[in-house]
Amino acid sequence: MDKGLHFTICVVTTVLLLRESSQAGEENDAEVLAAPKSGFGTDSRGAAEGLPTLTVTTILEDPYVMVRGAELEGYCMDLLGALAGMLRFQYRVKVVGDGQYGAVAAGGNWTGMIGEILRREADIAVAPLTVTSAREEVVSFTTPFLQTGIGILLRKDTASQDISFFHFLSPFSKETWTALLFAYLLTCFCLFLVARLSPCEWNEPKNEENHFTFLNSLWFGAGALALQGATPRPQALSVRVIAVVWWLFTLALLAAYIANFTALLSSGSEQLPIQTFEDLVKQRNLEFGTLEGSSTFYYFKNSKNPIHQMIYEYMEKRREHVLVKTYQEAVQRVMDSNYAFIGESISQDLAAARHCNLVRAPEVIGARGFGIATTQASPWTKPLSIAVLKLRESGDLDYLRNKWWESSCLRQSRERWGPLEPPALGGLFLTLGIGLALGVLAALAELSSSSRRTATHAKKSCCSVFTEEICTRLRIKGTARQSQEPSGKANA
Repeated sequence: MDKGLHFTICVVTTVLLLRESSQAGEENDAEVLAAPKSGFGTDSRGAAEGLPTLTVTTILEDPYVMVRGAELEGYCMDLLGALAGMLRFQYRVKVVGDGQYGAVAAGGNWTGMIGEILRREADIAVAPLTVTSAREEVVSFTTPFLQTGIGILLRKDTASQDISFFHFLSPFSKETWTALLFAYLLTCFCLFLVARLSPCEWNEPKNEENHFTFLNSLWFGAGALALQGATPRPQALSVRVIAVVWWLFTLALLAAYIANFTALLSSGSEQLPIQTFEDLVKQRNLEFGTLEGSSTFYYFKNSKNPIHQMIYEYMEKRREHVLVKTYQEAVQRVMDSNYAFIGESISQDLAAARHCNLVRAPEVIGARGFGIATTQASPWTKPLSIAVLKLRESGDLDYLRNKWWESSCLRQSRERWGPLEPPALGGLFLTLGIGLALGVLAALAELSSSSRRTATHAKKSCCSVFTEEICTRLRIKGTARQSQEPSGKANA
């Protein structure tokens, strides 16, 4: 009995010990997957856990990497944390010493983050580092985690044109105004035609005056455009159908015009005179430049495009005056002087979102991407690329983009509030066309019904009476003159 009790106690004790060790192992696994971030500088955390520790070089640039107290935060820091959790490594972050991205110096050595990787001062570079052929020859890049291009950042008051004398026409394009004029004339003609054909509107053509003349029809349509009532008032169903459809058309059209015109006035963003890089070269009011030693500078240097060569020659001759050291300096210079900054379009979009007086020109050239740089033949290159692809497929990269590129400026840009083209109002014009067709058909039905009754009483063919009615109504002006001339002679 004592042996059985002793055996039971041993079994229970063993089970409890195994359970506690299992729970402790799960907690350790959770801590490993969390991959705690390192502080600002070269401090390393969690190195005693046995995971590999990577030295990460980066550069301070909003919103990629920013200093908040004693910590670093931003898009790249969130990305680095996600990668560390997926690949299970520790890291320590250091800001690049010379504040450069990476370019070939006069002696053939590389500067910036590329140089630190080549000198084995860092294992990887997680920053807005553009993938270029020159850099790819000395280091390895992962799959790009952000796509971008080269754009032009301008200040609105230096880039906008004077308000045109016919600025009130801006909400609609030329094609829309032409379509509107055609719709107005067609509707007025249909009103005039249907009012003449409908016996409910004009019962006795020979003895009664028709109020819906063509001029009166034009006045009726213009009154509807101004949301004002105008005479004559329609009586026949067919005329009223056309009138109601035209009223609905003008109501929707005026709502679109007022909304678009209000947005154009509130935004103050006129058609930019600098739409392309060719426009930038031709103008003489703005200086322009880019980051010194950046991939953008070397893009224009190596390009065979004549316009790009002119831009490079301009920047090379005035490099001491137009090239800037940092992105923050470039944005500040654009806001303070007549200066246009040529750089990464994705960073310019952020500047335009946070500074309401800045705008990016429409043209973007040189599609490129930001990648993570590693040493050549590094065992981390492929795993990092696969991890970046997984983050993109899961939507985490889009989440980070929306998180750090959130706009604090509610601006109405020209790209959003441009002139309305005819396709945008296609349904409105289609509705008007259907209404006009229904009105004409209703007028013909009314005239046909009246002709059928007249033919029954006069014992004539319905087709002949219908034809006579149409001819009488369409030629009533000449008939009236002929009937008035004999009466005038008789009176004389």
